[in-house]
Amino acid sequence: QGQPVESGGGLVQAGGSLRLSCAASRTVFGISAMGWYRQAPGSQRDLVATITSGGKTNYADSVKGRFTISISRDIAENTAYLQMNSLKPEDTAVYYCYVNYMRTGLPVTLWGQGTQVTVSS
Repeated sequence: QGQPVESGGGLVQAGGSLRLSCAASRTVFGISAMGWYRQAPGSQRDLVATITSGGKTNYADSVKGRFTISISRDIAENTAYLQMNSLKPEDTAVYYCYVNYMRTGLPVTLWGQGTQVTVSS
C-alpha cells in the first residue's frame, strides 16, 4: 500500500498558523485512525493529535486549544487535516502523519515522509 502524502509545512512566525494535510492512498480501505506525531532534533517522536474513523479526537496537552484535527467530509478522499494556530517556537519539529488500517485482519500503520514546521520567535 502507498505511503501517505503530506503537505503544508513551512516557516511561520510565532502566533501564526499553518495547516497540514495527510492524504492516504485511495487503495487503503478500513482506516481506523489517522493523525500526526512530531519529532524535534534530539527528541523522541511524540503524539500530536489523532482522529478515529468515528470522529473521536485526542490531543497532546501541549497543543490542546491551539491545534484541530479533522478528516475530509468525503470519506473516499482519505485525507486528514491538522490546523495549527497560535504557533510557538517549541512547536518546531518534523511532523509525521500516520494511517492505521486493517489488512487481512491485521493492524497496519503507514507513515508519511514528514514535513518540516519551523516557528520563529
